[in-house]
Amino acid sequence: MIMKQRLDQRQVQKLILAPALQQAIKLLPLTNLELIEIIDEELSTNPLLELEEEAEEKKPEVETEAPEAEAPAVEAGPEAEKAGPAEGEAESAAPDEIADRSAENHEENHEEIEFESYFQEYIDDGFRSLSQERKEVPSIENTLSKAASLWDHLNWQANLTFFDPLDRDIAERIIGNINEDGYLVSSLEELAQAAGTTIEKTSEIREKIKLFDPVGVGSADLKECLLAQMDNLQIKDEIARTIIHEHLPLLERSDFTQLAKLLGVPLASVKYHIEIIKRLDPTPGRKYSQDRTSYVVPDILVTKEGNDLKMSLNDEGLPRLRINSYYRTLLAKAFKENPEAYRYLKDKMKKALWFLRSLDQRDQTIFKVAKYIVDKQRDFIEKGMDYLKPLTLIEIAQEIGVHESTVGRVVANKHIITPRGVFSLKYFFHKALRGDFGEDISSLRIKERLRKLVESEDRNNPLSDMEIEEILARENFKIARRTVAKYRKQLKIQPSHIRKRKFIMEETS
Repeated sequence: MIMKQRLDQRQVQKLILAPALQQAIKLLPLTNLELIEIIDEELSTNPLLELEEEAEEKKPEVETEAPEAEAPAVEAGPEAEKAGPAEGEAESAAPDEIADRSAENHEENHEEIEFESYFQEYIDDGFRSLSQERKEVPSIENTLSKAASLWDHLNWQANLTFFDPLDRDIAERIIGNINEDGYLVSSLEELAQAAGTTIEKTSEIREKIKLFDPVGVGSADLKECLLAQMDNLQIKDEIARTIIHEHLPLLERSDFTQLAKLLGVPLASVKYHIEIIKRLDPTPGRKYSQDRTSYVVPDILVTKEGNDLKMSLNDEGLPRLRINSYYRTLLAKAFKENPEAYRYLKDKMKKALWFLRSLDQRDQTIFKVAKYIVDKQRDFIEKGMDYLKPLTLIEIAQEIGVHESTVGRVVANKHIITPRGVFSLKYFFHKALRGDFGEDISSLRIKERLRKLVESEDRNNPLSDMEIEEILARENFKIARRTVAKYRKQLKIQPSHIRKRKFIMEETS
């Protein structure tokens, strides 16, 4: 086979996103808190952007220093400076020279005139969709430091327990192989081989770690973890130990009758011993989990005024932006005096204006999507779950004239607060099922009905999936038994036989 080089010309189709479009797409899925970070970053890198509060503070100083006659020139931009010379130059220059100079610069100014006129609304009025108030930031002294992780906490205890270098090395290897729930994920053979020691030595160190806080951490399985906690608490309950050691599968299935038969004790006695086991912690490592409660800040506000629902975007905490007038004046002067500075400032001006435009487009798109959702779900907001209507991304995309992926970015991480409560925008997008009369029924509505049926069932004779299917069919919710089982699992409702066993145990005194 002969290999050779050659020139080849091909025509291919490729999607290329302009920087401005990339920026607009990037801003769409952001929450308000994330958007504030992006705005702060843009403010730090682009001198032509400033906070509107800062501009208002500087305004009196500019007015006292600058003569009134020069104010129109500042607002007009570079084209104003080229349109006519200063008063002294007009007297000395001939009319023909002035005309030649204007014709020479007409082409260069044409692009700037069009560009600035296109974005004039941002230059004159600033970015209007942002908050009026400036919130006070809490002092650094009131900010809590990051809590210690499970591994930091265990290593701290190991440093106070093991002083021999080999023991400490083994302990660090064991702690490094403990997962977030507190269980050891590597075998003792692997750990001993890695540390260059015996299995007996590694097991001895692990037994000491199991007594660290939280007790039971480093156990190989649930049985070992629960027994370690019973030993530490000095619980002398042999039946509870037997249940943990030999009958955990029966306990998981809530088969209390069979458990009582195997143990040879009454059902009431089994309940007493199970209550002791319930007080133990099956996941001791979760006590030091790094998960934190996340507080939802709604992006859309819906209020009821009379018979109308009023909707607005939540702009609280967002800074208001505008173009810096000082740098705009420098841009006008640099057109003649410093071409390099002019190119730099012109590039920053374009980026600033495109950023403001992207923010505005983001607000408009979110408003359109949210308004359609509120109009569609008006009955749900006013009357409740029985009036929730199915909704899809494609439906909204076709209605407001955007791509389906754009709607997907808008609803990501966004929340809406209504008179009925706070909901994620994704909450309103769910599957539609067809009723007997051809109407669309929301799957969430069926789940809510299923949950209510289970709550109101006879606990001595709980409803099976087939019985629930028949009841829903009589109520115009025709779904298969396997769909009932799927929805029940999603609602974390256990099967009927387990629900019955738990009820019998609760009733047993």
